[in-house]
Amino acid sequence: MTLIAVSVLICIFPFIHVLAISLSSSRPIMSGEVTLFPKEFTIEAYVKVFSDPSMIRSLGFTVMLTAVFTLFCMVMTIAAAYPLSKSNLKGRGFFMVVIIITMFFSGGIIPEYILVRNLHLLDTMWALVLPGLISPFYLIIMISFFKGIPDSLEEAAEIDGSSHFRTLLRIILPLSMPVIATLSLFYAVGRWNGFMDTLMYINSPELYPLQLKLYQLIQNNMATELMRNEVAGTANMMPESLKAASVIFATVPILIVYPWLQRYFVSGVMLGAVKG
Repeated sequence: MTLIAVSVLICIFPFIHVLAISLSSSRPIMSGEVTLFPKEFTIEAYVKVFSDPSMIRSLGFTVMLTAVFTLFCMVMTIAAAYPLSKSNLKGRGFFMVVIIITMFFSGGIIPEYILVRNLHLLDTMWALVLPGLISPFYLIIMISFFKGIPDSLEEAAEIDGSSHFRTLLRIILPLSMPVIATLSLFYAVGRWNGFMDTLMYINSPELYPLQLKLYQLIQNNMATELMRNEVAGTANMMPESLKAASVIFATVPILIVYPWLQRYFVSGVMLGAVKG
């Protein structure tokens, strides 16, 4: 238990440190006094972040993008995993080999960019959704879970005249909520934290996700924009406090989702690990 407690503290220390910086004034930040607790408590950094319309717009767009991306990914993953979980599927071995190969080799960034450009997806939300619809690793987890569901359930449904599609919707999916919740969280976190594809495909500021705005801030490209309307008393605010407040602003929303999925998440990870 002591080892686990120490490990937890090590993991949450950076988050607490960033939170403390975001709530501290410039003097203790400059002198390096801030560790786990705020010094000279202030919320001016959060006022600046929440008063910036571009940050609020990016938050709304990121929430929408993450929801759309996760929904499409799960639909595609389930649609691919269900038939591939059937041992009597013709060509199943070939398809599995092709899927596994993509885990080790890819076409590369330039061919992917050319494909997105030729499909006229540049500077659209779909450039951030379609290229990453299915993760081979998550697909294999879903296949393993489906294979662990007793065949007798599907045979009984087939005897009653149920189609494969209806069996999937009425029987398989309700039994698969743990793995669905787990993979949904994985997909959502991956999309929420992604920004490299945005750097390649997106030019319009209206389509900047929150992580790209944070990246720009850390690279000192947004410091002037966030502080251009500063008033007396905040002119000496350290950019570090703004960066820290932006990190918290970008991190907390996805953390809020986890408690709602925790019960499914834990059981889904364990089942996905032992079913095969």
